Amino acid sequence: MRTSRLFIDTPLSAHTSVALPREQAHYATRVLRLGEGDRVVAFNGQGGEFEATLTRVGKREATLQLGDFLDVERESPLAVRLILGLSRGERMDTAIQKAVELGVTAIQPVATEFSVAKLDGERMHKRLNHWRQIVVSACEQCGRNRLPEVAPLVPLGTLWAHIPSASLHLVAAPDARASLTELPAPARDSANQGVNILVGPEGGLSQSELGNALQVGFVAVRMGPRVMRTETAAMATLAAMQAIWGDWQSTPPANSGS
Repeated sequence: MRTSRLFIDTPLSAHTSVALPREQAHYATRVLRLGEGDRVVAFNGQGGEFEATLTRVGKREATLQLGDFLDVERESPLAVRLILGLSRGERMDTAIQKAVELGVTAIQPVATEFSVAKLDGERMHKRLNHWRQIVVSACEQCGRNRLPEVAPLVPLGTLWAHIPSASLHLVAAPDARASLTELPAPARDSANQGVNILVGPEGGLSQSELGNALQVGFVAVRMGPRVMRTETAAMATLAAMQAIWGDWQSTPPANSGS
């Protein structure tokens, strides 16, 4: 049986006790149905993980006894920032969840001309927290010990003057001529390393948005002749990049846990 993993948003030290926050205690005892003496893996998103045991379980509380620290990393050597057009709730949630499982380093949601969902003020704040919780849950599930960043939603047009540094800037476009296999491998050992990949929402990017992306240095890449949903496009692109440049094409290190 697979050992359950718990994210704890606090500094952790080996061989100490940690009182779980109420929400985590509820999740551990009511959702996972863990009891006293059950073993788990604890991590705080800063790298590595801890062996741990539930030592006290109450109605609304639970305590973990941390054991040894394990310097386990499951991050891809390929740094990828997914610039993701804002889509309707479930599609956006799925894209973020699967992007984390596929090793994305950071996610930048953007509002585009064809974005159907509209967020502002308190709704935007709640949605951002929701997305970040999806990241936590995905890391608990897939074994990652570092949380990918989810940046606040911004209009795509404001991003052109502040594009995050990267070795390659790519945009998924159905009519593009270039394919990922024809591009040079992104750098891994410089300040401008990794990849920025822009994927539009349902309906795609407008012609002006695509033109602006190309003007500031993005390269359009094709994804086959079939029309994909936005969440499928994000997953397919990330999977292809991991296969070509990332950790799908190399033997995992001994401590990878794979």
